[in-house]
Amino acid sequence: MARSAADTKNGTGVDNVTEPKEIKSQIPKFRSLEEEAAFWDIHSPLDYPNEWTEAKKRAKTGRGLGHILAVRLDARTLDKLAVVGRRKGVGPSTLVRMWVMERLADLEEQEQRQSARQAAGRK
Repeated sequence: MARSAADTKNGTGVDNVTEPKEIKSQIPKFRSLEEEAAFWDIHSPLDYPNEWTEAKKRAKTGRGLGHILAVRLDARTLDKLAVVGRRKGVGPSTLVRMWVMERLADLEEQEQRQSARQAAGRK
């Protein structure tokens, strides 16, 4: 493809296109996850609109949560769940799901230890 003198700087063959300047980030560099967490506790990503780019792909979140288990709770219990959830940065449904998963993992671990003890007792 032929270039004209208008495409180059003074006909020297050097493109007129200016290189984009690297814009210094307004978000500081962090020395630890704790430091970063403390920063984001008091700042919003919305305060830094020029720092983000559109994601090209959707993140895979693992297995879908396709099943719903309806649990009836009184308003006071639901309010308490909402308060605890807000402190942890999650909604009440997510909080309860986390607790159920933790408890099931604990029970599974207890059952494995019990089975191991029983197997050791048979020897």
